[in-house]
Amino acid sequence: MINQYSMIIQWSSEDQLFLVTIPEFADRVVMPCTHGKTREEAIHNGEEVIEMYLEAWQTEGESIPQPQTLQMV
Repeated sequence: MINQYSMIIQWSSEDQLFLVTIPEFADRVVMPCTHGKTREEAIHNGEEVIEMYLEAWQTEGESIPQPQTLQMV
């Protein structure tokens, strides 16, 4: 289920890093939620953050945000 969540990866000239935002978590987590020196590192870190939050919310009995899906017209 982790790979069903959206990740927005943007380059930050100020930080000289790729910043990761997870739209489904935006109302519950400070964004950007992680980063990486390379796109690959940012993706890996983003996947780890998604897993970490899902596990924590499940353990705490909190509701888990549903992954967004692309609606084709």
